[in-house]
Amino acid sequence: MKNFALIGAAGYIAPRHLKAIKDTNNNLIAALDKFDSVGMMDSYFPNADFFVEFERFDRYIEKIKRNHISLDYVSICTPNYLHDSHIRMALRRGAVAICEKPIVLNPWNIDALADIEKESQGKINTILQLRLHESILQLKEKVVLQNKKEKYDIDLTYITSRGKWYDISWKGDESKSGGIATNIGVHFYDMLSWIFGDVQENLVHLREKHKASGYLEFENARVRWFLSIDENDLPNNVKEKQQRTFRSITVDGEELEFSKGFTELHTESYKKILAGEGYGLEEVKKSIEIVYNIRNNKILKTGEKHPFLI
Repeated sequence: MKNFALIGAAGYIAPRHLKAIKDTNNNLIAALDKFDSVGMMDSYFPNADFFVEFERFDRYIEKIKRNHISLDYVSICTPNYLHDSHIRMALRRGAVAICEKPIVLNPWNIDALADIEKESQGKINTILQLRLHESILQLKEKVVLQNKKEKYDIDLTYITSRGKWYDISWKGDESKSGGIATNIGVHFYDMLSWIFGDVQENLVHLREKHKASGYLEFENARVRWFLSIDENDLPNNVKEKQQRTFRSITVDGEELEFSKGFTELHTESYKKILAGEGYGLEEVKKSIEIVYNIRNNKILKTGEKHPFLI
């Protein structure tokens, strides 16, 4: 049984990490969040110490270390712009870091963390759950077996409606979230680069606060992508069903079914990390470079555009 601490316990994604820690038969000894609405911890680790101030949390971690209680892992579910700092804290305490995506906002942050990782006793892992999804694994296997000479043509569309709260929260601040493509798209870009190889071209056709669109060309695929949190972008048939999310990936005109199968992927991610098979900094670097360039490339009016822009 390993000892865990969790930073960002009141966040949306935290329950999946709590469940993963419990499902892998490990123990949460401490949790931190400046918000105290963390009653769901009772369903997982009611005896874990909880803190609303980082200083007291850090002092507690130091105290247990001096009492020869090991802290083996730190799970990080905080806002994107804080990941870098909290990873560093985990490594300073000799723990392994498990960080939600995006692991950092800029490529040079990864290089700096790699240096610190080498100097520490710990290791840095990130959650890339799409790599564990059955439909994505089948697609990767298909691509390897087919060994096509021509590139695949892919349309990626992801619309996940958000209310007015989004702009008020840290997610609506690009300096903290990295913007729409980083916040809701980074795991898709990771999946695409994992299956189809290195990026050869990265064009941006639309970049607004609530939506973005562009064209990515990989070694083995041409991808038109569209991301949005605006419910007005939902297709009419989705609106009629009163659904607020639309997720679609077509590969050479064939729809990839991956609407289900997400519930246990964090637990599966933890199993791999605990077995020493987690995804580290090198694996995640491509996707961070993609979203950084989307954030900074100039907007073009020409090129292969997503159907939603035509």
